[in-house]
Amino acid sequence: MSTKGKPIHRRGFLKTALSAGAAAIAAPTIIPSSALGLDGNVAPSERVILGGIGIGNRGTYDLGCFLDQKDVQFAAVCDVKEARRVAVKKIADGRYGNDNCAMYRDFRELLDRSDIDAVLIATGPNWHATAAMTAAKAGKDMYCEKPCTKNIEQSLILKDTMKRTGRVFQAGTQRRNLPHFAFACELARTGKLGKLTKVYAHPAGMQAMTSGWLLPETEPNKDVVDWDMYLGPAAWRPFNPKLLDGFNFEKGGGLVGGGVLEWGSHCVDLCQWAVGDCLPPVEYNAPKDGQLVARYENGTELIFRENGWIPLGSCPVRFEGENGWVEAGDSGKMVLSSPALLAGRKVAEIENYPATFHVRDFLDCVKTRSQPKGNAEAACNAHIACHAANVALYLNRQVKFDNVKNEFVGDAEANRLRSEALREPWRL
Repeated sequence: MSTKGKPIHRRGFLKTALSAGAAAIAAPTIIPSSALGLDGNVAPSERVILGGIGIGNRGTYDLGCFLDQKDVQFAAVCDVKEARRVAVKKIADGRYGNDNCAMYRDFRELLDRSDIDAVLIATGPNWHATAAMTAAKAGKDMYCEKPCTKNIEQSLILKDTMKRTGRVFQAGTQRRNLPHFAFACELARTGKLGKLTKVYAHPAGMQAMTSGWLLPETEPNKDVVDWDMYLGPAAWRPFNPKLLDGFNFEKGGGLVGGGVLEWGSHCVDLCQWAVGDCLPPVEYNAPKDGQLVARYENGTELIFRENGWIPLGSCPVRFEGENGWVEAGDSGKMVLSSPALLAGRKVAEIENYPATFHVRDFLDCVKTRSQPKGNAEAACNAHIACHAANVALYLNRQVKFDNVKNEFVGDAEANRLRSEALREPWRL
């Protein structure tokens, strides 16, 4: 839907052009090259109209990756904080040289816009799944930061929602689109390492806890900070400014994932890719000697560990097979058990895990209606593995998970941690 002074949406471009055709014959006009896709510009009919939901520090970085793509038009921002809304509008308007970026406090108003094709969801983790499923039901594709879900039940519902609605979902697990990580996973997945025996993930802190509660302070006007909307589906608690950017708090009133979920949603995701994006492990043991060992149905072990890594940067992963091994990290480098594993190939070394390639993968899939690397099924299976490991960590004992029934086997205490109540009116 287009209005005067706003970008022409690609779905309405041809209709608008045809209706203007007769007038153009009588009164020729000069059409700018940007509208025709000339001089390196992308025609409006080929642009993806994007909205942003919850654009803080990470979201601002992601937004920059999107704005660098010539076929993206950023049209609107939603955030519960006025300062963030204004800051993002300034960025967008400065990029386009206009004053068109709309601002919203309630993300449902943004999703009601028929001209928006896709959304960037970079809220706190408490909101990710709820916002993503609401966006899917509104007919939007989405790039959603991680952790994508708060628990196992949300993971299952999110995966089903994306399949049922046919939306393109890209989890913010950008390492899937970095060449050295992709090559390491390819070696494991294609049998180049022999039969896979162990995959290692770095959790960056193996601890499980519950959300906190701080002393109440004066709640600001909702136009400045909408505290009720910030809480969203999380259990209610009084306002305290220290909670506004608290990662663990934003998980809500239930079990908090710590590093097992935060870094795990990257590292375990890569391990899941290495084993062929199969279903999650079926057995999770209590932590011992700084490691938590899980086991897949075929016997391959998924090992969460803090120490013992080759210094290759943050988010290290290691894959071991009967014939060799490979380890990789955020330095962009790999170490291989044998140079022969490269088979003469040169793998690009890209440092600091940029999201640009992941964003491009998402946009291409929006246009082709294909599945991106961090699709909902892959992401949710990795998240289930993280959540189940977190349950074993929290209970400090072994748990077994049934991937058919999607529940812990004969374990009422563990099954109570599969989900949590959501605050009204935020139902999935």
